[in-house]
Amino acid sequence: MNYIIFGGSGFIGTHLIHLLKETHPTDNIYCLDIVMPGEEGVVPGIVEKNDEVIYERIDVRKKIEYEIKTTEDDVVFNLAAVHRTPGHEDYEYFETNIRGAENVTEWCEKHNIKKVLFTSSIAPYGAAEEEKSEDNLPTPNTPYGISKLVAEKIHQGWADKNSAQLVIVRPGIVYGKGEHGNMTRLYSGLKGHYFVYTGRKDTIKACIYVKELVRFFLWSLENGKTGVWNCTFEPAFTIEQIVQTMESATGLKTWVPLIPGKLLMGVARVVGHLGGKVVGIHPARVKKLMISTNICGKKLAACGYKFHYTFEETFVDWFEDCDRQTLE
Repeated sequence: MNYIIFGGSGFIGTHLIHLLKETHPTDNIYCLDIVMPGEEGVVPGIVEKNDEVIYERIDVRKKIEYEIKTTEDDVVFNLAAVHRTPGHEDYEYFETNIRGAENVTEWCEKHNIKKVLFTSSIAPYGAAEEEKSEDNLPTPNTPYGISKLVAEKIHQGWADKNSAQLVIVRPGIVYGKGEHGNMTRLYSGLKGHYFVYTGRKDTIKACIYVKELVRFFLWSLENGKTGVWNCTFEPAFTIEQIVQTMESATGLKTWVPLIPGKLLMGVARVVGHLGGKVVGIHPARVKKLMISTNICGKKLAACGYKFHYTFEETFVDWFEDCDRQTLE
């Protein structure tokens, strides 16, 4: 059997490959990505190419000509995306996320693939304080969110046409070893005593541990699930709860001040012009901290999937993966 991962060299793909090697050691694993392990921008974890994984350099923005012998039992994971915001020109999100969805599903149809998992995003919901479930009408307000919603529709069209199993996952903030994103910056800010609460402490930040996420990937496909799934702890945690849990798990003891949001935005605008984007002090990032990502995880909680980690255990496990020195 083949597990074919488009975008497999990234953060989530790296952890998925680790899990597949552990749980399906006799199956073939294909990592198809524009970058390879060890290259710039690739998540540490699989530092060098592994003999048990088949690597091929593939650019999903172009027609995919790669040929392998497939069966109807094979699984395709489409993780390939341009996702970091801010960080890209608007057209880059559409070029990779939409064109990539078209090319991957065309390849799946050509090779008679009947099982696909697509990682979307919570960005199609748009920025809002109200809780968002899978039944809410998507109202994306960023190029990234729009591109991901269109990509979902492309995958759904393929599944309907081919009577195939399709799982669309909308993860909250995904964290764990190799993330180098929001949670990593939060830990660095706490450890360096420069993180502050931006205007409020009750901002909801729906999130999921990367090892839990990839376990759900396999479980959903192996248990015949279809449709759209929010992937987050239920209920979602506030930024204050996240800070307290992270500190407890890693032994940090800090005092976090509450700074008025308008004041911090003003500072970010000034520092941003002085290179603030490089150090993470950027108006767009500050604004994101003040808006909740209030994503409902009730469907996941009720589907029969059993979480392997409590919230605090996720940070303990991540800390252990980093030799109890840091979170990175």
